[in-house]
Order: sequence, then structure tokens, then C-alpha cells
Amino acid sequence: MEVDSPTQNNELVPVEQPDPHDEFQPSRRRKKKSIVWEHFDVRRVSPQSRRAFCRQCDKSYSYSDGTKVAGTSHLLRHIAKGPCQVVVHSPQNDQSTPLITALSAPPKISACTAKSRRRFHTPQTPNFSFSPDRCRHEISRMVLMHDYPLHMVEHPGFVSFTKSLQPRLDMVSFKTVQGDCVATYLTAKQTLQKVLEAVPGRICLTLDLWTSCRSFGYVFLTGHFVDSDWKVQSKILNVVMEPFPDSDTAFSRAVAACVSDWSLEGKLFSVTVNQPLSDASVENLRALLSLKNPLILNGQLLVGNCLALTLGKIAQDAFSSVSGTVKKVRDSVKYVKTSESHEDKFLELKQQLQVPCSKVLALDDQTRWNSTFDMLLAAAELKEVFSCLDTADPDYSGAPSIGDWKVVETLCTYLQPLLDTANILASPAVPTTNTFFHEAWKIQLELARAAASDDPFISSLTKSMQGKFDTYWKSCCFILAIAVVMDPRFKMKLVEFSFQKIYGDEKAPEYVKTVDEGLHELFLEYTALPSSLSSTLDNGNNGTVKAEGRQGGDAADNGHALMDFDMYIKQTNSQDPKTELDQYLEDSLLPRVHEFDVVGWWRLNKEKFPTLSKMALDILSIPVCTVSPDSVFSTARKEMDSYKSSLRPETVEALICAKDWL
Repeated sequence: MEVDSPTQNNELVPVEQPDPHDEFQPSRRRKKKSIVWEHFDVRRVSPQSRRAFCRQCDKSYSYSDGTKVAGTSHLLRHIAKGPCQVVVHSPQNDQSTPLITALSAPPKISACTAKSRRRFHTPQTPNFSFSPDRCRHEISRMVLMHDYPLHMVEHPGFVSFTKSLQPRLDMVSFKTVQGDCVATYLTAKQTLQKVLEAVPGRICLTLDLWTSCRSFGYVFLTGHFVDSDWKVQSKILNVVMEPFPDSDTAFSRAVAACVSDWSLEGKLFSVTVNQPLSDASVENLRALLSLKNPLILNGQLLVGNCLALTLGKIAQDAFSSVSGTVKKVRDSVKYVKTSESHEDKFLELKQQLQVPCSKVLALDDQTRWNSTFDMLLAAAELKEVFSCLDTADPDYSGAPSIGDWKVVETLCTYLQPLLDTANILASPAVPTTNTFFHEAWKIQLELARAAASDDPFISSLTKSMQGKFDTYWKSCCFILAIAVVMDPRFKMKLVEFSFQKIYGDEKAPEYVKTVDEGLHELFLEYTALPSSLSSTLDNGNNGTVKAEGRQGGDAADNGHALMDFDMYIKQTNSQDPKTELDQYLEDSLLPRVHEFDVVGWWRLNKEKFPTLSKMALDILSIPVCTVSPDSVFSTARKEMDSYKSSLRPETVEALICAKDWL
């Protein structure tokens, strides 16, 4: 037990629990009651001496020396008037609070009063200054981060809760928090605008159309780019309310609004949409892309389909084609997982049969196709247990047959490559475009082979899957191919190899030639761009120009004329006709390593390939997916909730974009 030691000024000083190695050990101990011990720690500095150290500034004061124990008045003065700003003094502070009163004028307490105070005293916490502006800022940030409705600040429960925390807070209204959120959005937008202006390359857009409970839709436009630090970035730029989402001009109007809002004229590189488009819609987008970027393959870098939605549609159709079998498996899993006694019986049989299972058996979420896949795969591994359960439990009926399990195993076999690709899309890291050529051509080849199988069930199942993926492959093959060429581990060699596997020896050269010609045409357009030419000259000839400028003043004064002269030399020089692209393609392939930073490689080689490196960054940042990683496996159509649909379009855009940027 602790006791308080009296001092010369009659204050009671709490004494710490005795150290067994101390020579001086008081016989009784009491818990410290003074409020100074919320701000000081006692540390031993020598065998006979201990000092009190301030937790804020680490300044030390005397505490005990041998048998002598100091008081707490000097510690109180340090907190209230000394150099340590534990308590922030401001006009808003309520000076009548117990802590402020104690710190500003520590009273002398008698032993009797101290005993009474110890009985009823409640430890206090430091009273920091109250800032209404900071409270408003935190409320708006909370609303943005967690998608809370703006009207929440007017709900009686929220008002009562905040008043209990800070009675002096004047509650904000719907209009106030709306204005605060929009202000946060506008401030963050200015910061992002500077980032986009500093982007060395171009911007790629993805368009994701959301429906609503009303007749209009919302187009989410996300920008993908490599920033000035050579990092792949992805930011929602706009959320455009579209009154006629099914029209042929819905997407093109949204893109035009985004280009105008962010001043992206001349910086747009590609557009990826989340659904099949009509011919008129494609032409409208392609015309817009060509208008804003007249030198980029005449608008041919338009990706018509989202890879994630393509994979989800194929998986969903595959489940539907064998819906009877899937239902039997789902009902069997439901029988086991919705009853504790049934599950215990199932686990007992599993243990007796010693059946291994790599997956956890669980009922699927039918809005996510990977969940259904995992359920089928886990159930197929436990098919022997289900068969025994059918015999051992008379209440269990409708177990899948041997033929049903064969169907499930075949289905999982051909869905596995799709799942592997979707898992890459669902990873938190932003993968570069070259990654997906490997995945796409393997899926295309595997499904084409399966569709030609002699097994009628395999052929029937995969023919439909192959037809849907072939549509995606034809629309995106060129972009995926030029992206993998920008990977120094593969270049054109993987394109030649994979096309030979897919198209055969006769047709493959024609497709390889198309990729090669398109790549060279794109490079020529980049060399014709003034920005690329300027960068090339800066990297290659800047030292010479500066040297001449130091020797005389004429070279520096006629820089523009010399740039024209350098262009003439470049166009007329026939001694070395090889371009950067030709030199890059002729260089040896890099060793294949699993963890390879392709953007980092181009950063290291930008001096050797100044123009090609810019083209590579633009190509590698082309997105193949329009949805966020957490929505890759979703089969439900995105729909704006009824609350946000009731707000003004400008407010909806501010809420969604600000959350993404925060």
C-alpha cells in the first residue's frame, strides 16, 4: 500500500511502488493522486536518486534523494507556466475547469482535505483548445471517407451524440456540410490538376456506366497514367450524369466533358469501356479520340471491352449452361452448412475417410462468380464425403451423382485460367498492360483447343466460352500485343510464338506483320511530335549546344534555328537509318525474372531510348479493366444508390471523386 509523504508546504506527494533493490523502502505505499502524474514519469538516475521527467518535453525535476522526497509544486508550475505547452491557452478555454484552475494556481492542501479529495477525485485529462472549424473539417472528412449521407448531420441521434462530446459545438446543417465537402473536393482537384499537368506522357480513360433507380445513369471516368515519379496511377476524374445512358452519344459526351474539365486536349491516348458498344457508339468515340489526338493511329487505340466483365460474363454463362448440376451442389452445401448437427456429421465422415481438401467448404455468394467457383471446387474435392452422407443420413437426399461431379470438375478445369487472370486484376497493385497478353493468349488457345475436342460435353461447354472470349481477343489483341513488345524480356518474340500457336504457320505471319507495322507507325507519330523531338535533342545534344554557347553567344541566341537544323540533319542522315525502335527490337532479350518492374526498366533506359520510352509508358498504362479491384468478380450491375441519385450531379461528383482522392 502507498502513502503520501508530507512536505514543507504541507502537500502530499505520492510515492512509487518500492524497488526490491532500494536501500530505502517506505513501509506503506499509496496510489498517486496528484494530477501532475498524468504528465510526469519518475525514473531512477542513480542508486539513491530519482527524478520526475515531463512526458511532453522530457525536462527533469527533483523527486527523491535518499530519504528526502520533493513536493509537486514545481511540477505544477512547469505545466502551467513553464516552457512545456501541455495546456493550450486560448480565449476559448474555459478557465473554470478543474485542470486549468489547478495548473494556473495550485492550492495548498491540508492532510484532511487531501484525504477527502483522494476519496472523490476523478483523474482529469488535458483540456485542449476547442476549434469549431476543425470539427467541421473532420465531419466533412468522415462523410466523404465512409459514404455517409449528408443529411446525417441533422439526424437527432447524431446531434445528441456530438453534443454529449462537446456541448459548445454548434451543429452544422445539410447545406453547411455539403459546402464543406465540395470545398474539400475543389482543393484536392487543384492538387490533382498540377499532377496531371506534370505527367510526362498521355492519359488513358476507362468508362464505367452505372444505372440508378431513376431513368438516368452515371458515367465514371477514371484516368490512368504514369506520373512524374514513374509510378502507375489511377484516379477517378469525373462522374457525369447521363440522362440518356442507352444513346449512341452517351459515352462520347462524357469523354468530351472530361477532356474539357481537365484540359486533356492532345493528351488523351485510349478509352476503355465496360460494355459492348453499338457501331455508332464506337465511331463517335473513335472520332472524338482522333479529334483530340490527331496523330495517335487515327483513334485506333479504342478498347471496346473490359476484361473483368468479359471474364465474369463467360463464367456466368458457363454456370447457367449446367445450372441443374450447380443447384444440386449448392443445395448439398446448404444442407451441411445451415445445420450444426449436419455439419458435425459431415466432418466426422470426412475424418473417417481422411479426405484432404484445399478449399474451405462454404455456401457461395451468387453475386460473385469466384465464390461459386470456390464452392464447386471445394465440394468436388469432398465428393466422397457427400456420397457417404447420402447413405448415412436418411434426411439427406438429392446428392449429386457421379456424372454431376464430372461436370463440376470439367467446368472448374476450364474456368481456372479465367480465375487466375481475374485474380491479377483484383490485386491492389496496378498491373501494367503487358501482363495481360500472357493471360489472354493462353485463355484463347486453351478454349479454342477445348472447343475442338472429341468429347461432346467439353466441346459444347467450351465452344460458347471460346466464342465470347474470341470477341474480346479480336478487339484487344493489337493493344495487348504492342504492350508485351514493350517488355524487354519478350519483345516481338512472344508475339510471334503465341500467334503461331493460335493461328497456325500459315496465318500467323500476317497477324505478326500487322502488329509490327502498327508499332512502327505509332513510333513515327511519336517522333513527329514536337515534345518528343525536344526531349530527344535535350538528352542527346544539349551538352554540345551549351558548350558552343559558352564559347560565343550566337548558338544560344539561335537555339530555335539550330533545332530546325538538327531536324534537317536527322531527316537527311542516311549513315545510320536505324530508329530507336529498331535498335530496341534488335537488342537481346533480358532474362525472364518473376518480379520485373517494366516501368522502372524504361526509366533507367530513357537516355538510350528518349522517344521510345515515352511511347512505352503510354502503352503500358492502357487499362484493360474498367472496375475497381473489389468489383472484378461481381456479376451485379453497378447501381447508384437512391440517396446519391437524389442529390445534384455536381454534389455526387464531388463526393465520389473526393473520397477516391482522399
